[in-house]
Amino acid sequence: MNLDDALGVDRAPHGSSDDPELVDFSANTNPRVPEGVEGIYRDAFAESRSYPSEPPADYRDAAAAYVDCQPDEVIPTPGGLAAIRSAVDLAVSPGDSVLVPFPSFGEYAREVRLQGGEPAFVPHDAVLDVGRDDLAEHALAIVCNPNNPTGETYDPAALDGFAARCRDAGTLLLVDEAFLGFTGRPSLAGTRGVVVARSLTKLFGLPGLRAGFAVATDEYGEALTAARRPWNVSGPALATGAYCMRQTDFVAQTRERVRTERSRFHDALSAQFDVHPSDAPFLLFDVRDRDVDWLLEHARERGLALRDARTFRGLDSHIRIAVRLPEENDRLIEVLGDV
Repeated sequence: MNLDDALGVDRAPHGSSDDPELVDFSANTNPRVPEGVEGIYRDAFAESRSYPSEPPADYRDAAAAYVDCQPDEVIPTPGGLAAIRSAVDLAVSPGDSVLVPFPSFGEYAREVRLQGGEPAFVPHDAVLDVGRDDLAEHALAIVCNPNNPTGETYDPAALDGFAARCRDAGTLLLVDEAFLGFTGRPSLAGTRGVVVARSLTKLFGLPGLRAGFAVATDEYGEALTAARRPWNVSGPALATGAYCMRQTDFVAQTRERVRTERSRFHDALSAQFDVHPSDAPFLLFDVRDRDVDWLLEHARERGLALRDARTFRGLDSHIRIAVRLPEENDRLIEVLGDV
């Protein structure tokens, strides 16, 4: 990254409302957290007058068990976005082309541009169809699984085949699995030639914790481990993150609640809107002939914050909503039912 590249890149828009009077459907974070997590954080804070252990072995062990890889393949990061930046920084030089899906998370293109690279946009549902010869034209390929904002996961066999073609082409593959923990689908963590980015923000409802990790093998893992700053994740974040990743009952309960409520949401809204199929803790829908700005304001006046999805490349009449608790979802169904 250099001065000119950084000065020429805008911020990417995101959801989330800090208005305590609003129920926030604009950010896809779990409204519940694991029982006992506050105590773990407080206990860790008491140890914060010392540097955290380096390397953070317990956190790496928990992450490895969580995604089924080897502990030495885990690179702790302050959030999933830091893992994404590390992978882009490793792979992209000024002038390089990077395969970027759309509509998808806006930070991918931003991180590529910060390194002086150029995003080559491809529809998110066609990215796995890109062949070896075309892949060879790109320094990096990016996949979001499940994709944000559309919500669908990729077929595991197709994703494995795409990873193999990337290896054959000499193109690093970055897979953002920020929402995969909600699905029960297998991670690509530990796959050769792949960097996986994981976040603890979404599933465990702790966006302010800033804890995540990358997973990489072979020379990519060695490079990311060597480049990682010492003590780059705080002691409280390491302790809290390790605790959360071991809460298997909480994860199972969250997955079932999200699955049930997402299905109910989809059925309730499909009569009025074109609702996209989703495996994630959110739904994207086309408002058809309704005015997006009016709908957003209509919801806000009734105490609900929704995500304006027109900020995603390729979408011009869409809203995204998080799957929250049943009583909150009931309220949104009621508010959208009278438009």
